[in-house]
Amino acid sequence: MSGFAQNSITTKPVKPAIVNYMNSITAEELKTHLYIVASDEMQGRNTGEEGQKKAGKYLIEQYVKNGISFPKGASTFYQPIPSSYFQRAFAPKLGDSENIWAFIEGSEKPDEILVISAHYDHVGMKNGEIYNGADDDGSGTVALLEIAQAFKKAKDEGFGPKRSILFLHVTGEEHGLHGSRYYSEHPLFPLEKTIADINIDMIGRRDDFHKESNNYVYVIGSDYLSTDLYNITEEANKKYVNLTLDYKYNDRNDPNRFYYRSDHYNFAKHNIPSVFLFNGTHEDYHLPGDDPSKIEYDALAKRTQLAFTIAWELANRKDRPVVDKTGN
Repeated sequence: MSGFAQNSITTKPVKPAIVNYMNSITAEELKTHLYIVASDEMQGRNTGEEGQKKAGKYLIEQYVKNGISFPKGASTFYQPIPSSYFQRAFAPKLGDSENIWAFIEGSEKPDEILVISAHYDHVGMKNGEIYNGADDDGSGTVALLEIAQAFKKAKDEGFGPKRSILFLHVTGEEHGLHGSRYYSEHPLFPLEKTIADINIDMIGRRDDFHKESNNYVYVIGSDYLSTDLYNITEEANKKYVNLTLDYKYNDRNDPNRFYYRSDHYNFAKHNIPSVFLFNGTHEDYHLPGDDPSKIEYDALAKRTQLAFTIAWELANRKDRPVVDKTGN
């Protein structure tokens, strides 16, 4: 009998650490954050306006609460961007705004940086109606909070990332990818040391091509620059999350040209391997009906977990992803 008991103990399967931290990302916490970030109080989070600044303060409060600081080399959680940078012909004048960044330092290769990005701006108010932007991109915004919390929990328990991670909430996306462009032109860390960008923009709902199930996500750009990044994304999903990865919009000839329309592009154009996670458009895209009540929080949680597992692999694998393609 004692031999049987001993054998049972030694053969008991042990869950990889990643599973514990992945499972700390929950639909309930995402929902709590999103009902605040996409509330009427934030007035649609238009670039440089009071509502966006309120949302930014909430994000910073969450990082401070979780013991996550701003990056090394910065003096605050803000990367200020002057109004003049946003000026474009025939476009509305925008106020001064800020990217918001948080940072977890790597234990073995701290000078190599993984960026996880999402834009926290939306389109504000029109004709007295508030465009809350719960999916676009409140969903990606709160995903970053949960991913950061999971990595911090891992670090506190001795499983911190080997590479450093920059959590980058960019501004001005809706007006022309301004915040990510500004970061790429004024990077806090050298772009040559930036190993990849995981960009999350709209992951809380489903589109008309997936009416029967929300267990999917569109993957865009993972194979444009790096075979490694494509393989990492596929393997992370198969091992841990089991979403259907839809490459419909990865087609270079797709007329929507989504690859060029979100913040990863300002990393990819500098030869930084980038992957964009996206649920597709829906009937409330850029309309006042994009509210937190319409988010499918089970899908939001699984897609956030996918982003986390991709990040975990990129931050901890022996080698950074190789750039072996031109991106064209």
